[in-house]
Amino acid sequence: MKELTRESVMSAPTGGPLVWHEVDWQRVQRNVRGMQIRIAKACKEGKWRRVKALQRLLTRSRSARLLAVRRVTENQGKRTAGVDRVLWDTPESKQLAAETLKRRGYRPLPLRRVYIPKSNGKERPLGIPTMYDRAMQALYLLALAPVAETRGDPNSYGFRIERSTADAMGQLFVCLAKKASAQWVLEADIKGCFDHINHDWLVQHVPTDRQVLTKWLKAGVVHKGQLQSTEAGTPQGGIISPTLANMALDGLERELQQYLGRTKSGRFKVNVVRYADDFVITGASKEVLENDIRPWVETFLHTRGLQLSGEKTHVVHIDHGFDFLGWNFRKYGGKLLIKPSKKNVQAFYRKVKEIIDANKTAKQENLIRLLNPVLKGWALYHQPVVAKATFSRLDDLIFQAVRKWAKRRHPNKNALWVMEKYFQPIGERSRVFAATVKNEWGDKSVVALYALASTPIERHRKIAGDYNPFDPDMEATGEALRMSRMLNKLKYRKQVASLYTQQKGRCALCKEPVTKETGWHDHHIVYRSQGGDDTLRNRVLLHPVCHAQLHSRGLTVNKPAH
Repeated sequence: MKELTRESVMSAPTGGPLVWHEVDWQRVQRNVRGMQIRIAKACKEGKWRRVKALQRLLTRSRSARLLAVRRVTENQGKRTAGVDRVLWDTPESKQLAAETLKRRGYRPLPLRRVYIPKSNGKERPLGIPTMYDRAMQALYLLALAPVAETRGDPNSYGFRIERSTADAMGQLFVCLAKKASAQWVLEADIKGCFDHINHDWLVQHVPTDRQVLTKWLKAGVVHKGQLQSTEAGTPQGGIISPTLANMALDGLERELQQYLGRTKSGRFKVNVVRYADDFVITGASKEVLENDIRPWVETFLHTRGLQLSGEKTHVVHIDHGFDFLGWNFRKYGGKLLIKPSKKNVQAFYRKVKEIIDANKTAKQENLIRLLNPVLKGWALYHQPVVAKATFSRLDDLIFQAVRKWAKRRHPNKNALWVMEKYFQPIGERSRVFAATVKNEWGDKSVVALYALASTPIERHRKIAGDYNPFDPDMEATGEALRMSRMLNKLKYRKQVASLYTQQKGRCALCKEPVTKETGWHDHHIVYRSQGGDDTLRNRVLLHPVCHAQLHSRGLTVNKPAH
């Protein structure tokens, strides 16, 4: 097998016949990013004719088409088909899609309607576009994202690059933690935001191809074989829908500050923190929020076809607290504490119990492997807040649940026998729900249930409000931020984290960043079937598409120098 280098990948992203597994993804990424940076620069300078010209150029480029197809064939929805039941699961179908992804003659098909359960017992409608429509949305999103990030509100954190719920929480801590901070909070929720956004407003104000946008908005949905028209809203499930919803709400922070003026805004201690369609506004008094701020917000939303939810919108005092993004924010004796909300804790424990109850006859190690990702994921979400007491309480409840699961399997055995069979001492913990298992070589290892209380509480480093991922001056900041956050997610996968650090957060093949969105494959340089071992010196991280490219061409990759 010949060694794979950047120079050996000969397929250019423009011109010539396309072979999917020979695409130079590093060059593709570089072409697209260069154009996106130019779009963001023109947007910042207010040169809208240039923005439009550059967007047109980008959506017609082969590099952007390749990247759009790659996105929809590597994300979580790649195995979910639309109304045409078509999936792009072969290299041939992907390369054909990239060649035929064009605006001329484009007519989107209706979305396939499905319903997913919500935490309050209700159901959320989800619209599933066809693969072709998803790819078209991903293509135009490449051109729209630089504008959305450049024009977005500083403290809008939902569905934006490198922004998260923890950043929104961090900003609220900044706004509320001090003794002189605002004491009142307008806790707001928009009623059916995705379902009611005015189409005319979107077409007039979103800087993208108006004809294509109109076609998406009016495509309709198919539910139980019936075609239903869509007169308002952006369907949840479309790749571009979160960005459209964000752009509809952008201006809530900036325009409110302009309406009040800098002096009045500072005196009233008005701050806006938004995550998608959930937002809170702080204020110095209840009267300011109810008489000045809320009417202005209702007018702002009305022009976009939206309105506040009466049942979920309240003005509360910080001493009584409020829930936001799964956390409870409340001051105790003048000190702000952020804890997991009761509702979030109950939903999590209910999910754990459902897993245990659904696997009454499963092997112990299989039950542990089902539970551990759920436990770790929830614990890491709440890692930046005051959660130790909640973690310990839930550990006790989960211990009782698995002990009951174990006892049920042996009704004729006493409690001591059950404890000795299913629980064992590990480190300082005397009773851990754990199983001893053998691997294919006969080596023994212990699979133990993850303890929530073992999660260290770590303060989250909030992203700067003016961060723009398409600003070259902020590239180093973004790189460091992305690496630190990925390593935080990988802290319980030490070997993967070590590989990620060695490779400086980049794919060993294409040298582009490895992120949560791209995913990764843990590749053995010398295959185990050929005598390769599992040590870190024989492994590298690759993007899934790069891994497929490597195997299809019979190539190898070397361990990066560090």
